[in-house]
Amino acid sequence: MTQRYATIITDDDGRDIVSAIGEFEGAAPRPRLGRVELVAPGVLIGMVRDAAGGFGFPRPGIGGHAIGHVLARLKAQASMAKRAGAAKTAATAKPKRAKRAKKKTSRSRKPVGSMPKAGKAASDAAAKAMGQVDG
Repeated sequence: MTQRYATIITDDDGRDIVSAIGEFEGAAPRPRLGRVELVAPGVLIGMVRDAAGGFGFPRPGIGGHAIGHVLARLKAQASMAKRAGAAKTAATAKPKRAKRAKKKTSRSRKPVGSMPKAGKAASDAAAKAMGQVDG
């Protein structure tokens, strides 16, 4: 005669959860993780032990551990999307246009030897005073 045994594990909140179910003949299997118990035919994987000692599915609602799992998953998805977006942008990005060289403007430059008129007049006056004449 086969009997149904379930592997029961304890979650972070201290609840007993059905992790696996199997039908075995003879003695109960040896558990690798958690503990093994004989269960009724209606018990399914994912059911939680209730206050009466039976099993049922947890009531809908958001527990603290569920929020942590959701936030971790969203964070992982965001980082993966960011990496994929960066790779996609790098692969499909248009090459940047080369900058054009600035057009050189020609300035009128004075000859090297030229001086302003006031400076030249002062220079000539100083030369005459010293008795030197250019020429």
